[in-house]
Amino acid sequence: MNDDQRLRYSRHLLLDEWSEKAQAHLLNAHALVIGAGGLGAPALMYLASAGVGRITVIDPDTVDITNLQRQIAHTTERVGQTKVSSAAAALAQINPEVQVHAVPQAADAELLAHWVPQADVVLDCTDHFAIRHQINRACINAGVPLVSAAAVRFDGQISVFDPRVDASPCYACLFPPDQPPPETRCATLGIFAPVVGMLGVMQAGEAIKILARLGDEADSEAHLLLAGRLLMLDGRSWRWTELRARREPACPVCGPQGTEQHEQPQRTARA
Repeated sequence: MNDDQRLRYSRHLLLDEWSEKAQAHLLNAHALVIGAGGLGAPALMYLASAGVGRITVIDPDTVDITNLQRQIAHTTERVGQTKVSSAAAALAQINPEVQVHAVPQAADAELLAHWVPQADVVLDCTDHFAIRHQINRACINAGVPLVSAAAVRFDGQISVFDPRVDASPCYACLFPPDQPPPETRCATLGIFAPVVGMLGVMQAGEAIKILARLGDEADSEAHLLLAGRLLMLDGRSWRWTELRARREPACPVCGPQGTEQHEQPQRTARA
């Protein structure tokens, strides 16, 4: 780290749990963010400000004026631009040292198979059940931790699914792919903007803790707080509900039946 970096990241370096080594991990890390909307926009901004060295953002959409109520990386001047180029412009203003790769495409199995293995962490900031399951399967295949959140109306949820941890469930353990919920999208049901902002910031927080490897020199459970936990937020009352979850033996993705269909790389929780 140089002196300019020590100054830029000094408020993290003052933390007892932090160190120059932790910051160096961030500077050399690669985060993949899928979705540059209500969740992805704040998550991207906090990842960049924290100094994550490489960020790849995938989203096929363009900025619409209805997005500006909550998608804080975008501006009125950038309405009509692709969300990924708009987000890249915002991140360049926050931290020009961060390398941002903008991918203006829809996430599908082929695209995920290309990008997920290159990442150190994946943030699912999408709003479609089938895509969430494709992302989950790609992360299981590559052994990459997944930070997943969702929000609609006044409600939100967030969890971490870490295939490097034996007991950690995957997204399909909690939400079986053959049991899709009724379609819930902000465009049809609405969204309370602070709720989606809170969840996106929390996604960045979990990703930063993973990338900085804060669990290396302490009890990992004390730092990677959401691995094996699902937090649900009621934005009307600001009440949180917590569910504990473990890997489902019969899971079609991370269970024996699922893992037999592909070879899972051996990544360790403490690299």
